[in-house]
Amino acid sequence: MIAAVQVENLHKHFGGLHVLRGLSLTVRAGEIYGLLGPNGAGKSTLIRSMMGLIQPGAGQITVLGQRMPQKRVLAQVGYMTQATALYPDLTVYQNVAFFAGLMGYNDRSAILEALALVDLADRAYSRVATLSGGMKQRVSLASVLVHRPRLILLDEPTVGVDPQLRVQFWEHFRRLTEGGVTLIVSSHVMDEAERCTRLGFIRAGQVLIEGTAADIRAQAGTANLEEAFLHFAAQHALPSQ
Repeated sequence: MIAAVQVENLHKHFGGLHVLRGLSLTVRAGEIYGLLGPNGAGKSTLIRSMMGLIQPGAGQITVLGQRMPQKRVLAQVGYMTQATALYPDLTVYQNVAFFAGLMGYNDRSAILEALALVDLADRAYSRVATLSGGMKQRVSLASVLVHRPRLILLDEPTVGVDPQLRVQFWEHFRRLTEGGVTLIVSSHVMDEAERCTRLGFIRAGQVLIEGTAADIRAQAGTANLEEAFLHFAAQHALPSQ
């Protein structure tokens, strides 16, 4: 299958800290790829490198057929960070319209469609400051979707989200892939892994294993993915800094 993202032998240091250690993985077009691993595993650094926001020390990243960093690719990519990046004094509509404008989109119907997709059409003219944390997460997701990207990078999108909203988010993600969009979702919540097409288990800046949830469980000989992660982590000693 065609690769939406190809990462080859990626290294990144922050001072004396070796965060990414020869990391390689492939994300196929039209799938939900889950980056699973504990906090500090290097997931956010990897995603920011994919966006061209961090320059790796060594290695190569190809996104939608272009070697990164490549500014013109970004118009086809949506990126949702861990921290909410919204303007609290603006309305929901104004926030989404602002991010749409950054990508060259000024179509009112596209903005309203994105708000409807995340069930916020009735709060379009509410100030973001008046919203709950879960609603702010939905505004962030709408801001990512509004320019109809081919690739969406979601860094811990369900942190602090209630279980019902988490289910709604994943329903949105599945519908997007049915339309040919590729998603990369980072998480340290193992029960979300079952919702992904394929997974990459990451620990200490390295990929322990890639595959479907069923394949990974079978290779580990375990009943669930949490046990599978522990199985593969035990086979890879933590490297010294």
